[in-house]
Amino acid sequence: MKANPILLQKKYARVVELFSSKAGLTRSEALEFFYHSMVYQLMSEGVSDMHCMSDDYLAEELLDEYVSGEKG
Repeated sequence: MKANPILLQKKYARVVELFSSKAGLTRSEALEFFYHSMVYQLMSEGVSDMHCMSDDYLAEELLDEYVSGEKG
């Protein structure tokens, strides 16, 4: 299912803001990571209705992806 592009952009902004504070990154660093993440890819393609998940859930998924990338 595809989301409204304007609503999706607002969702991205909220998720990046939350991820930024959880990861201790600047908004710019968080945004850079977000647009190269699997979470973004799944959200933008509408896979499994990822865009319907809560902002906090998506920020946590980003954090998990970020921490996994640092370790591996």
